[in-house]
Amino acid sequence: MVEWHSVASGLLVGVVVGLTGVGGGSLMTPLLVMLFGISPATAVGTDLLYAGITKAAGSTFQSWQQRVHWRIAGLLALGSIPSSVLTARVLSRFALNSASGTRFLTVALALALLFTAAALMLRGRVRLPPRLTAASLGPRTLALTTVAVGALLGVFVTLTSVGSGALGTVALCVLYPRLPTAAVIGTEIAHAVPLTLVAGLGHLAFGSVDFGLLGNLLAGSIPGVLIGSLLGGRAAEHHLRYALSLVLTLVSIKLLW
Repeated sequence: MVEWHSVASGLLVGVVVGLTGVGGGSLMTPLLVMLFGISPATAVGTDLLYAGITKAAGSTFQSWQQRVHWRIAGLLALGSIPSSVLTARVLSRFALNSASGTRFLTVALALALLFTAAALMLRGRVRLPPRLTAASLGPRTLALTTVAVGALLGVFVTLTSVGSGALGTVALCVLYPRLPTAAVIGTEIAHAVPLTLVAGLGHLAFGSVDFGLLGNLLAGSIPGVLIGSLLGGRAAEHHLRYALSLVLTLVSIKLLW
């Protein structure tokens, strides 16, 4: 059954993902919880599969535009995929739809949104000390650091579905300051595909996915992410990031209230 409000939500979030590489989890999960009344566990699980499929479409377009640095995406995945699997195994031991589980996921989601809002504001402004620049770290240390960042993202994303876009792009901007913004966004979208799909399958294993809702969201998000990717070079992306940061801060406060 088509639910047009879900399709419209998917379209809106898809456009934002295509423009900025951010928004799959940070917008959709609180939207599902606060506006649609979905339980946090089901919202996280459904959104992870939604984000994986949506970003697969976005990643294909980014790859055609040669905006993906595949080696960096692979290093991130080398850390994020194992940590995602481990986090999902730990979560499977808890009753996530119980009152205590719902409260835990709500607080974790709110904190992840605050981190994401801060990351959006700081993107492009954070710089490593000279002794910790990419050149001085050396290729081996830089690669290991990238894997470690991926491992942290795997935990964040599997737990809350939030963090892959904003936190990942900030980390890439810091570790690889010479990487163009378009390549940062494209690389993080490409890395998010296997991460969110693996995390989503983990949630699917313990029943935290609503397939009817997922289908409606995808009906809007797949064209949305392609529209956003096409507009990426024309839109004032930094203004959108600031607006998104403000929205996420307000949402996190509402979740904690």
